[in-house]
Amino acid sequence: MKIVIAPDSFKESMSARQAAEAIHQGFSKVLPSSTVYDLIPMADGGEGTTEVLMEALKASTIEVDVKDPLLRDIRARYAYAQHNQTAIIEMAAASGLDLLSTNEKNPMTTSSYGTGQLINHALEQGAKKIILGIGGSATNDGGVGMLQALGVKFSDSNHSSIAPGGIHLLDIDNIDISQLNPKLKDVEIKVACDVTNPLLGDNGATAIYGPQKGATAKMIPKLDTALSHYHDKIKLQLEKDVKDVPGAGAAGGMGTALLAFLDVDLTKGIDVVLEETRFTSRIENADLVVTGEGKIDNQTILGKTPIGVARASKQINIPVIAIGGSLGENYEAVYDYGIDSAFSIINQPSDLKNALDNGYELLTKTAHNIARTLVLNLPLN
Repeated sequence: MKIVIAPDSFKESMSARQAAEAIHQGFSKVLPSSTVYDLIPMADGGEGTTEVLMEALKASTIEVDVKDPLLRDIRARYAYAQHNQTAIIEMAAASGLDLLSTNEKNPMTTSSYGTGQLINHALEQGAKKIILGIGGSATNDGGVGMLQALGVKFSDSNHSSIAPGGIHLLDIDNIDISQLNPKLKDVEIKVACDVTNPLLGDNGATAIYGPQKGATAKMIPKLDTALSHYHDKIKLQLEKDVKDVPGAGAAGGMGTALLAFLDVDLTKGIDVVLEETRFTSRIENADLVVTGEGKIDNQTILGKTPIGVARASKQINIPVIAIGGSLGENYEAVYDYGIDSAFSIINQPSDLKNALDNGYELLTKTAHNIARTLVLNLPLN
């Protein structure tokens, strides 16, 4: 019998690797020693994605001097797998909200320049593929800062480079892509993006995500107008109209920059991880797939790891069990998306801290109990 164990992390309790090992430990106490296990730590583009991809691709960490969202010098990290020339870059490492204090958050002035510096460094290392995660940004500059670092010139009516920050997109008069880093022509860029917002309007980058980045009610219409002007220039000078493409509004308009200037596709984070871990080929001949995450509820169906794993597994009719730190409201919705059974690791009334602190043990015990049920029904050979 072959069992594939492919959980996400249990936030604040276990990494995806630790969760997989806990499930394996529980199963191996019951099932025959001849059982074959394949542990595939997973992620959906959020927390833990870089670590999962680093393990899958056998990548190592590189530290680089870059600019933070306020153009201060910092050290930022990305991962690089030399053997297959693949870089794993998180926008948040250089341009993230967590790099700023509450008082420093201001999308009128923050820039994505540091993200472009990370990409440049990866290109200099010889990268032929870049996996870029664009969650957690502090910016609303339409990716212009990143593009400037990559060589694109944005000039105002006086032929001077525009100042950093979302509000200064209003100053764009001319876009010159002639100096765009030529190494980009030879690179595959895969963007992990779970946001489907358009660039502009009530459901756009600024209205939906601006407030968490420090935008006040007065800033929001100004920043949206600036993004609109930016896109008008893209449409006029690059002859591309991407403002309504799902994800164009991701990361303060970074989606628009990637679509219009780098011609990339925006892909759900779980789909990127499934591909890079070779999940489909690894579940061939499996009798069971076990997945999980910290909480399984009606939000799980919106592109979370358990549903991505289940969807791939059901393409070849493999049964799927999901284990959650807890089962939340309307968790039964997952049964319509390929999960056959769902379990919680909580076995008695408990406060959150106790559950988090003892997550590994609770998950192991839950897996053990599931395995004892399985031996009643599965052919053990």
